[in-house]
Amino acid sequence: MTKADTTTLAKAPAPNGARQTLIDVRGLKVAFRSGTTDSLAVKGASFHIGQGETVALVGESGSGKSVSALSIMRLLPYPAASHPGGEILFEGRDLLKADEREMQKVRGNRISIIFQEPMTSLNPLHSIEKQVGEVLRVHRGLDDGAVRTRVVELLRKVGIRDPESRLADYPHQLSGGQRQRVMIAMALANEPDLLIADEPTTALDVTIQAQILELLADLKSEFGLSMLLITHDLGIVRRMSDRVYVMRHGEIVEEGATEAVFVEPKHPYTKHLIESEPKGRASPAPENSPVLVETDNLKVWFPIKRGLLRKTVDHIKAVDGVSLKLREGDTLGVVGESGSGKTTLGLALLRLISSEGPIVYCGRRIDGLGSKEMRPLRKEMQIVFQDPYGSLSPRLSISQIIEEGLQILSPELTFEQRRERVRQSLKEVGLDPESLDRYPHEFSGGQRQRIAIARATVLEPKFIMLDEPTSALDQSVQAQIVDLLRELQKKRGLGYLFISHDLKVVRALCNEVIVMRNGKVVETGTAEEIFAAPKEDYTKALLAAAFDLKVVNRGATAV
Repeated sequence: MTKADTTTLAKAPAPNGARQTLIDVRGLKVAFRSGTTDSLAVKGASFHIGQGETVALVGESGSGKSVSALSIMRLLPYPAASHPGGEILFEGRDLLKADEREMQKVRGNRISIIFQEPMTSLNPLHSIEKQVGEVLRVHRGLDDGAVRTRVVELLRKVGIRDPESRLADYPHQLSGGQRQRVMIAMALANEPDLLIADEPTTALDVTIQAQILELLADLKSEFGLSMLLITHDLGIVRRMSDRVYVMRHGEIVEEGATEAVFVEPKHPYTKHLIESEPKGRASPAPENSPVLVETDNLKVWFPIKRGLLRKTVDHIKAVDGVSLKLREGDTLGVVGESGSGKTTLGLALLRLISSEGPIVYCGRRIDGLGSKEMRPLRKEMQIVFQDPYGSLSPRLSISQIIEEGLQILSPELTFEQRRERVRQSLKEVGLDPESLDRYPHEFSGGQRQRIAIARATVLEPKFIMLDEPTSALDQSVQAQIVDLLRELQKKRGLGYLFISHDLKVVRALCNEVIVMRNGKVVETGTAEEIFAAPKEDYTKALLAAAFDLKVVNRGATAV
């Protein structure tokens, strides 16, 4: 059965020998209903994609990028969402007027999508073989043997090693990069005409990101795909796309050939996006600054138990002999791929997981202290998590979230004193103090991260572990958070342990950097030394992936 047999959509003739238009979005409007009120998320957006062309749709969170892409496949939550105006012409046929039966023939067959977060997009109850094979069964009617053969072929094509042995695996048994490759295999199963990639690399390490982008470029060339790339990462846009559309508040504010837009942006918002990369370098703390946190040969080993009696047969060496020193007012960056031990190291220093080896805080050994003895120190040692939405309780107001630590660790404060401390903390992180009775869902991603920082700083700590605090944020918001962290550090003399795979942010914020791989430190030095003249192949691979977006070399772990 061919694609022509499975759909009634007619092809439009190519205009004057130019690249034939595959998708033509004209004056698209998308509205969402809340109660009796409709609000426009997309306000008359127009863009087109030619056959074999990669078009990028860029803008900050809430600009309407993903909503526009989901409208093409009619995947918005109807009837809460509606299209009060516009057309989406797919080879001359308006998809907004197509019935559901016709759309089912298009989705996953002619048009496919790769979602931002593969762990939530893949079904945790179904094996990889079943999930990739389902697309083939629905659209091609293949039998079990043909499905398995095709699934193995697809997994091999997207770079999954030994695919036959991974067919029975479930999503939680795969790494982030492997899950994204499975999503790509599903999207390409029926060799679609258009591939929509919605933030396909946001949650991935820089080396894995580079591999996924290289894979997409190769597959696009092999299959002659058209691609709609949705992202806020302008480095990816410049490398991958032929043309770019810039969205703001539901409207297209600028469009053009990618290089032309980057070299001579016309709209102030486009200029703002291009110039919003975190800038500057960290100022070193005075040489006589006291040591805040220190460890030597720290180990965190998790036992592997086997057999009926659950005997320990081996260990997972998450942190294996790490030594570091952080001074008051300094920022120590910890970088490396997922699974390298970065977060485990931070949790061990905070005494949130068991470890072996000395941990010295402000000149005092704390590795042997119990929970009761550690409690007075909790005010001085705080953490900011990666996902501000997941780390803030949706059932508590901002005031309740921020003052919770005060209630436990500063019980002598009255209700009014706590409220005043909350107001001051919100003001310090650049939020309206009068918003303290609102809830997390009423704030943007950047504002929620500011709330998470306020929750940590309200206790007036000396040491803060920042675990990927900017990875889920737009580039311009990243720059704002970096500036905020610098300001707070200068004002309070804070020491930061900054864990990240975003090396551009690390370069802008950190004084010292340690590079971790498989639980060990492979390289350490000042940020200037690491970024200007890395010594180890692994460090060079990380930097190449982050700044040059070239194919990663053998120094990085393959997926």
